[in-house]
Amino acid sequence: MANELLSELETLMAETGLSAHRVGILCASNGRLIDRLREGGRVWPETERGVRDAIARERQRRAHTTEGAT
Repeated sequence: MANELLSELETLMAETGLSAHRVGILCASNGRLIDRLREGGRVWPETERGVRDAIARERQRRAHTTEGAT
């Protein structure tokens, strides 16, 4: 579960060009989130749901921003 979440976060980093710290702040108000997951840490199910929701919101926000620019 944590590996899948880490993969999703790293994909978001690649899509946006944001640092691990910034993505952690954006998704969980925790700048060390990605570092901790990379070190084998885990997250509570509630936190994981919140992070996935934040990833979806950020992708949607960026899609709308991109659409408005064209």
